[in-house]
Amino acid sequence: MVDLLVSLLIPSLILMKLSGESHLGADGALALALAFPLGWGGFELIKYRKFNFIALLGLVSVLLTGSIGLLKLDSQWLAIKEAAIPGLIGLAVLVSTRTRYPLIRTLLFNKAVLNIDLIHERLEQGGHTAHFETRLQRATYLLSGTFFFSSLMNYLLAKWIVVSPAGSEAFNAELGRMNLLSYPVIAVPSTLMMMAVFYYIWRSVQGLTGLTLDEVMHPTPDRKP
Repeated sequence: MVDLLVSLLIPSLILMKLSGESHLGADGALALALAFPLGWGGFELIKYRKFNFIALLGLVSVLLTGSIGLLKLDSQWLAIKEAAIPGLIGLAVLVSTRTRYPLIRTLLFNKAVLNIDLIHERLEQGGHTAHFETRLQRATYLLSGTFFFSSLMNYLLAKWIVVSPAGSEAFNAELGRMNLLSYPVIAVPSTLMMMAVFYYIWRSVQGLTGLTLDEVMHPTPDRKP
């Protein structure tokens, strides 16, 4: 909820309500609106001392939005930027399958969520390790598809809503409206698609190991494996 408030709701309201010359002006409102997600990202970096590729792209996205508005570039660049960020993540997910560190293991199949050691132990006992790796590869393609879906929808939404010149009050208002609409139009469907990918992984694990959901999930202090 804090992420939603700081990264979406407050910046959108600032853009839509404070961009007039009688308030902060277009440039001032844009700078203030973007300061919230930038500041929150910096705070999380300092607090948790963690930084990854996706977090980096998120901060780059905010900086690019500010550059487009403050430098008064053609609004076409905003649509390209909106499509490029999730598109790059989708490509990274695909490319990572050729490395020792597939991103699907970072995003979904990881020790923070699942009892990985127990799953691998049961897969080896049943001789299903190779079969499961094939299914995990298929899940990787499905996961990258969720980001490509987001990329396409981001581009269409930006082209549809943001039509005014960058640096204007109207541009800021449209940018704020686009951000608000991106949640129900893009974020929610993408999240549901990602949950479906996770469900596919869970069903694959269950079918190949016979483990229950309680056994598969990462054990917490009050729930032993």
